[in-house]
Amino acid sequence: MAPSPPAVSAWLAARGWQAFDFQQCVWAAMAAGRSGLLHATTGAGKTYAVWLGALAALASAGRAGAKAPPITVIWVTPMRALAADTLAALQAPLPELAPHWTLAARTGDTSSTERARQRDRLPTVLVTTPESLSLLLTQAEAAQRLGSVRLVVVDEWHELLGNKRGVQVQLALARLRHWVPGLLTWGLSATLGDLAHACEVLVGPGRPGELHQAQLPKERQIDTLLPDQVERFPWAGHLGLAMCDAVVREIESAPTTLVFTNTRAQAELWYHALLAARPDWSGLIALHHGSLDKDVRSWVEASLKTGQLKAVVATSSLDLGVDFSPVSRVLQVGSAKGVARLLQRAGRSGHAPGQPSRLTLVPTHSLELIEAVAARRAVAAGQVESVRSPELPLDVLIQHVVSVALGGGFEPDALLAEVRGTQAYAALSDAQWQWVLDFAGRGGEALQAYPDYRRIQRGEDGRFHLPDPALVRRHRMSVGTIVSNGHIRVAFVRGAVLGHVEEDFIARLRKGDCFLFAGRLLELVRVHEMTAQVKLASGRRAAVPRWNGGKMPLSSRLADAMLAVLDEAAHTLAAQPPGATTPPGLEPELRAVWPLLALQQRWSALPRPGQLLIERLHSRDGAHLFVYPFAGRQVHLSLATLWAWRLAREAPATFSISVNDLGFELLAAEPEALPSAHELSQWRDRLLADDDLVDEVHASINATELAQRRFREIARISGLVFNGYQGEQRSARQLQASSSLFFEVFRRHDPDNLLLQQAHREVLRQEFDIDRLRSVLQGLREQTWQVRELPRFSPFAFPLMVERLRESLSTEKLQTRLERLLRELHRVADSDA
Repeated sequence: MAPSPPAVSAWLAARGWQAFDFQQCVWAAMAAGRSGLLHATTGAGKTYAVWLGALAALASAGRAGAKAPPITVIWVTPMRALAADTLAALQAPLPELAPHWTLAARTGDTSSTERARQRDRLPTVLVTTPESLSLLLTQAEAAQRLGSVRLVVVDEWHELLGNKRGVQVQLALARLRHWVPGLLTWGLSATLGDLAHACEVLVGPGRPGELHQAQLPKERQIDTLLPDQVERFPWAGHLGLAMCDAVVREIESAPTTLVFTNTRAQAELWYHALLAARPDWSGLIALHHGSLDKDVRSWVEASLKTGQLKAVVATSSLDLGVDFSPVSRVLQVGSAKGVARLLQRAGRSGHAPGQPSRLTLVPTHSLELIEAVAARRAVAAGQVESVRSPELPLDVLIQHVVSVALGGGFEPDALLAEVRGTQAYAALSDAQWQWVLDFAGRGGEALQAYPDYRRIQRGEDGRFHLPDPALVRRHRMSVGTIVSNGHIRVAFVRGAVLGHVEEDFIARLRKGDCFLFAGRLLELVRVHEMTAQVKLASGRRAAVPRWNGGKMPLSSRLADAMLAVLDEAAHTLAAQPPGATTPPGLEPELRAVWPLLALQQRWSALPRPGQLLIERLHSRDGAHLFVYPFAGRQVHLSLATLWAWRLAREAPATFSISVNDLGFELLAAEPEALPSAHELSQWRDRLLADDDLVDEVHASINATELAQRRFREIARISGLVFNGYQGEQRSARQLQASSSLFFEVFRRHDPDNLLLQQAHREVLRQEFDIDRLRSVLQGLREQTWQVRELPRFSPFAFPLMVERLRESLSTEKLQTRLERLLRELHRVADSDA
């Protein structure tokens, strides 16, 4: 007889725990054979809600030492680092509730010995990643080995839903449902907006799925570490490491602190700065990001769990659900850029039911104080960003088709119905499906003469298989959708491996150059066989590696919340008499930034909902147009480029562009190149038109170059290019050259190639965020325009101007220019206060 909920309750009671209502609801749903999504705050007990429900519903009676049942549960985690933590949590109740069940992990870190053991017999419960699950599907006997699975749990579903790894999970679930029609599917998430969509993607469109939310009170304290002085004319990073002493004091006041940064380069700088400020913390503070060696990361994680570390400076590598109970405090350096990310990072502290979470924002420039207020209000209102599933990524489908051909073969019509049972491919047409089969079978029109691209072949049984042993090995080495730029190993000349940095960064260094990595100042000795050999350096200025993905755009939720804050400030300022001081009752951040807001209102205006603020001025550089749509830097770059192209089409001109999350600047050397305040009203319809938006976006940028860059990822995922076998990996330049060659061959000889079309679609959606751009253009058409002619830079315009100057001036020249500008601006601001 299966363990009953009372047995589960008894296990909880023995530990002094009591089941929450939402956990009992999940147990009842699972016992009734229903699938669903559980959404609850970090540390609320999501894992045990589903895991104890699985044991109650699926574990047959047995005793320790009895033969373990075949694989019954697959637990999918987005990160290998989470596997060990998940194994420990799942193992805890097994001795009492399912002593005959076995439990193991299968990830990229799994040893060859464990893999061999699993080839003989899979454990009852397998903790794995999307990539390793897809690899299981390539085994010839996959249907027999996985046909006993009754439950798949997808942990941290919000991390997978919006990307190709999530599509990989959708396809794997569809395959498992084909073998096990009654398969239970449950997802766990803490930070999602559109829960109905997230649930539908997980269980499959048209399938019943329940949505459960934990209604547990969770105290979240979100505050800000205020700078001693708030600059009225800020620019990105002007505070930055100037906050280091204050951060040191905050770390001193808590037992264990996580310091989050948004980039790996920023993490390196902050770790180095903290250690320089407190040398006695050597061994007590650590650095953690995805480019460090796995052994280093594992040591940091283990030391954090046991409370041995005072602080860890980290990136998103520690965002997800590892339980670091000793952490009582989280510091976020710079903008979190979104409400979901803020919640996720806040949840790293107080990671237990009923425990408060505390996150302190550390601003890197003055305008982030406004964002801090907006973020806190958005969290209180539950305004979390939505995540949408990608649509029709054919590179992932091609890879999956080859995997299924390898994993026992397939009949085309049956597999098409299976694939259409996913959200990502629900709209897949017959013509697209036939093209995918043709491409997987012979490489399409352009590659049919090359044997390496004749992967799937129809056998005598009428099913498609992958018969070539060399292509079998090559495909299994390539399964997955994680594609990064080429990385090169960093290691001491005769010593430890420190981690990996991008090949392009090392290529720019010469022998003897210094750089900051793994918290150390290193000198490059030589590059040998894809390894940058280094030694410790001292006393010299260092470069900091720059990794891709460094500049995340502000989310629309957070942007809207910021406009609401500014709207309140504008109303308050309008009601104040001239020369009034800061009003009482303001939140601390607003009180600190009030002089900046008052100056912006006095010299120009504050951006507000329903109004588009545009500032015009002339300087020695030319004519400036500052526009503040509050749509995030990605959309602003697209919008600025589009406006510049439309203006230049009317009268040839050259524009310089700068962007940030709040707006963009167009600068023309010739004043007549930019429309006057009166002419802007005449230009309005043309600047905001979206009838031919896709064509005009393509015309305004080097679309072919961008599509070629996107195609590198598509070529790798679809199997066109191969990284190489173990120990024989090709360099990033070789892979880039290969993918570029395919791109040109298809462009010239197979222009209707659907992977080419996908590359252009991904450029529009990922580089230009075309859907949000179209929405912003529509919103701007409905807004009133507030055009201000300015004699000097406003507080909101100043950071955009600095952003542009950074691209053209050396650090020394920029500093000199800024000092002169700031002296003049402060003089005028003080005189008319």
